[in-house]
Amino acid sequence: MSVPILDLSRSFNEIKPEVFDELEKIFASQSFILGSYVKNFETHCEKYLEIPEGSAVGCASGTDALLLALMACDIKEGDEVITTPFTFFATSGAIARLGAKPVFVDVDYENYNINLEDALNKITDKTKAFLPVHLYGQMCELEKVISKFHDKNIKVIEDSAQAFGAFRTVDGKIQRAGTVGDIGCYSFFPTKNLGGCGDGGMVVAKDLEVAERLKRLRVHGSGKTYYHDEIGINSRLDAIQAAILDIKLKHLEKWNEERRKSAEFYKLLIKANNLQEFITPPSETENNYHIYHQYVIKVKNKRDELMNYLDENGFSVRVYYPLSLHLQPCFKYLNYHEGDFPVSEKLSQEVLALPIFPGLREDEQEKLIEAIRKFYN
Repeated sequence: MSVPILDLSRSFNEIKPEVFDELEKIFASQSFILGSYVKNFETHCEKYLEIPEGSAVGCASGTDALLLALMACDIKEGDEVITTPFTFFATSGAIARLGAKPVFVDVDYENYNINLEDALNKITDKTKAFLPVHLYGQMCELEKVISKFHDKNIKVIEDSAQAFGAFRTVDGKIQRAGTVGDIGCYSFFPTKNLGGCGDGGMVVAKDLEVAERLKRLRVHGSGKTYYHDEIGINSRLDAIQAAILDIKLKHLEKWNEERRKSAEFYKLLIKANNLQEFITPPSETENNYHIYHQYVIKVKNKRDELMNYLDENGFSVRVYYPLSLHLQPCFKYLNYHEGDFPVSEKLSQEVLALPIFPGLREDEQEKLIEAIRKFYN
């Protein structure tokens, strides 16, 4: 049996006729950039996220969402932005592109997310924003620290690229990823839980004036055609992606539930096969609704050997992420060194993502866990 790390075709087959029908309409209209499809998708996202009308702004990618958010917060050269070293490069890359300094904070060993108390300790007079990441589909407990950042006039920008649909229950109320801070950023890269058929992203802002500014920034800083209030970028969501994402949005809750069921089945299989001595399943923080964008275990020894063994036997697995950002060559100028963030560095040597996606079968999971058991036996 061969099991891929991701098979998008299984969920796409559920919506294929509807997608092709919409594509025909778009090509008939020959209207491809922004327009009614993008507006409709933005409106439906606002309803799903339970945020005010006009606060969602579609853009060209999750990376651009981060860049636009930082621009809207007036982050500039010399400013500091507190963030995590254990995530995809785009988070810190967007900070550095504006000439600001990424200030790294170590992560929690159990849930992989940024250590919030340590983040508060990194505040300086130069700190202008806090940029946490809801990694692998699980939210940080932002309600514990957000007021402390706001008290110091520090903007909170949520990197929710992997967490569209994730939420926390706080004081009996649902807080969805991306809607807690000042600005939330999403990616609709094809592999995401809500993914298009190409690049795409979204920014959502609590302040509607900031949302209007984001709409200008995504079209070269232009509010009126050929009149530019400030220097922006070219980052527009196209109609094709918006139409596909709008269809997928209607299925997202069901698909996320499928991921959660697969995650629970993995946990049962790991226990049933007595593998706790060798691997640790991911933990779900209390009051969180984890959407398992990735199912990331910790491998206590021989991680790379296990990965190679599984690949050789037809089971596709991945490491997210093999080198902590503070040790990446491009960030050498920040003068971080090995040992500065021991938890992030330790996780980089232990984490392993197993296949998880809508349509993953239980027999595929059983065969994969059986292969892990055979490796350790």
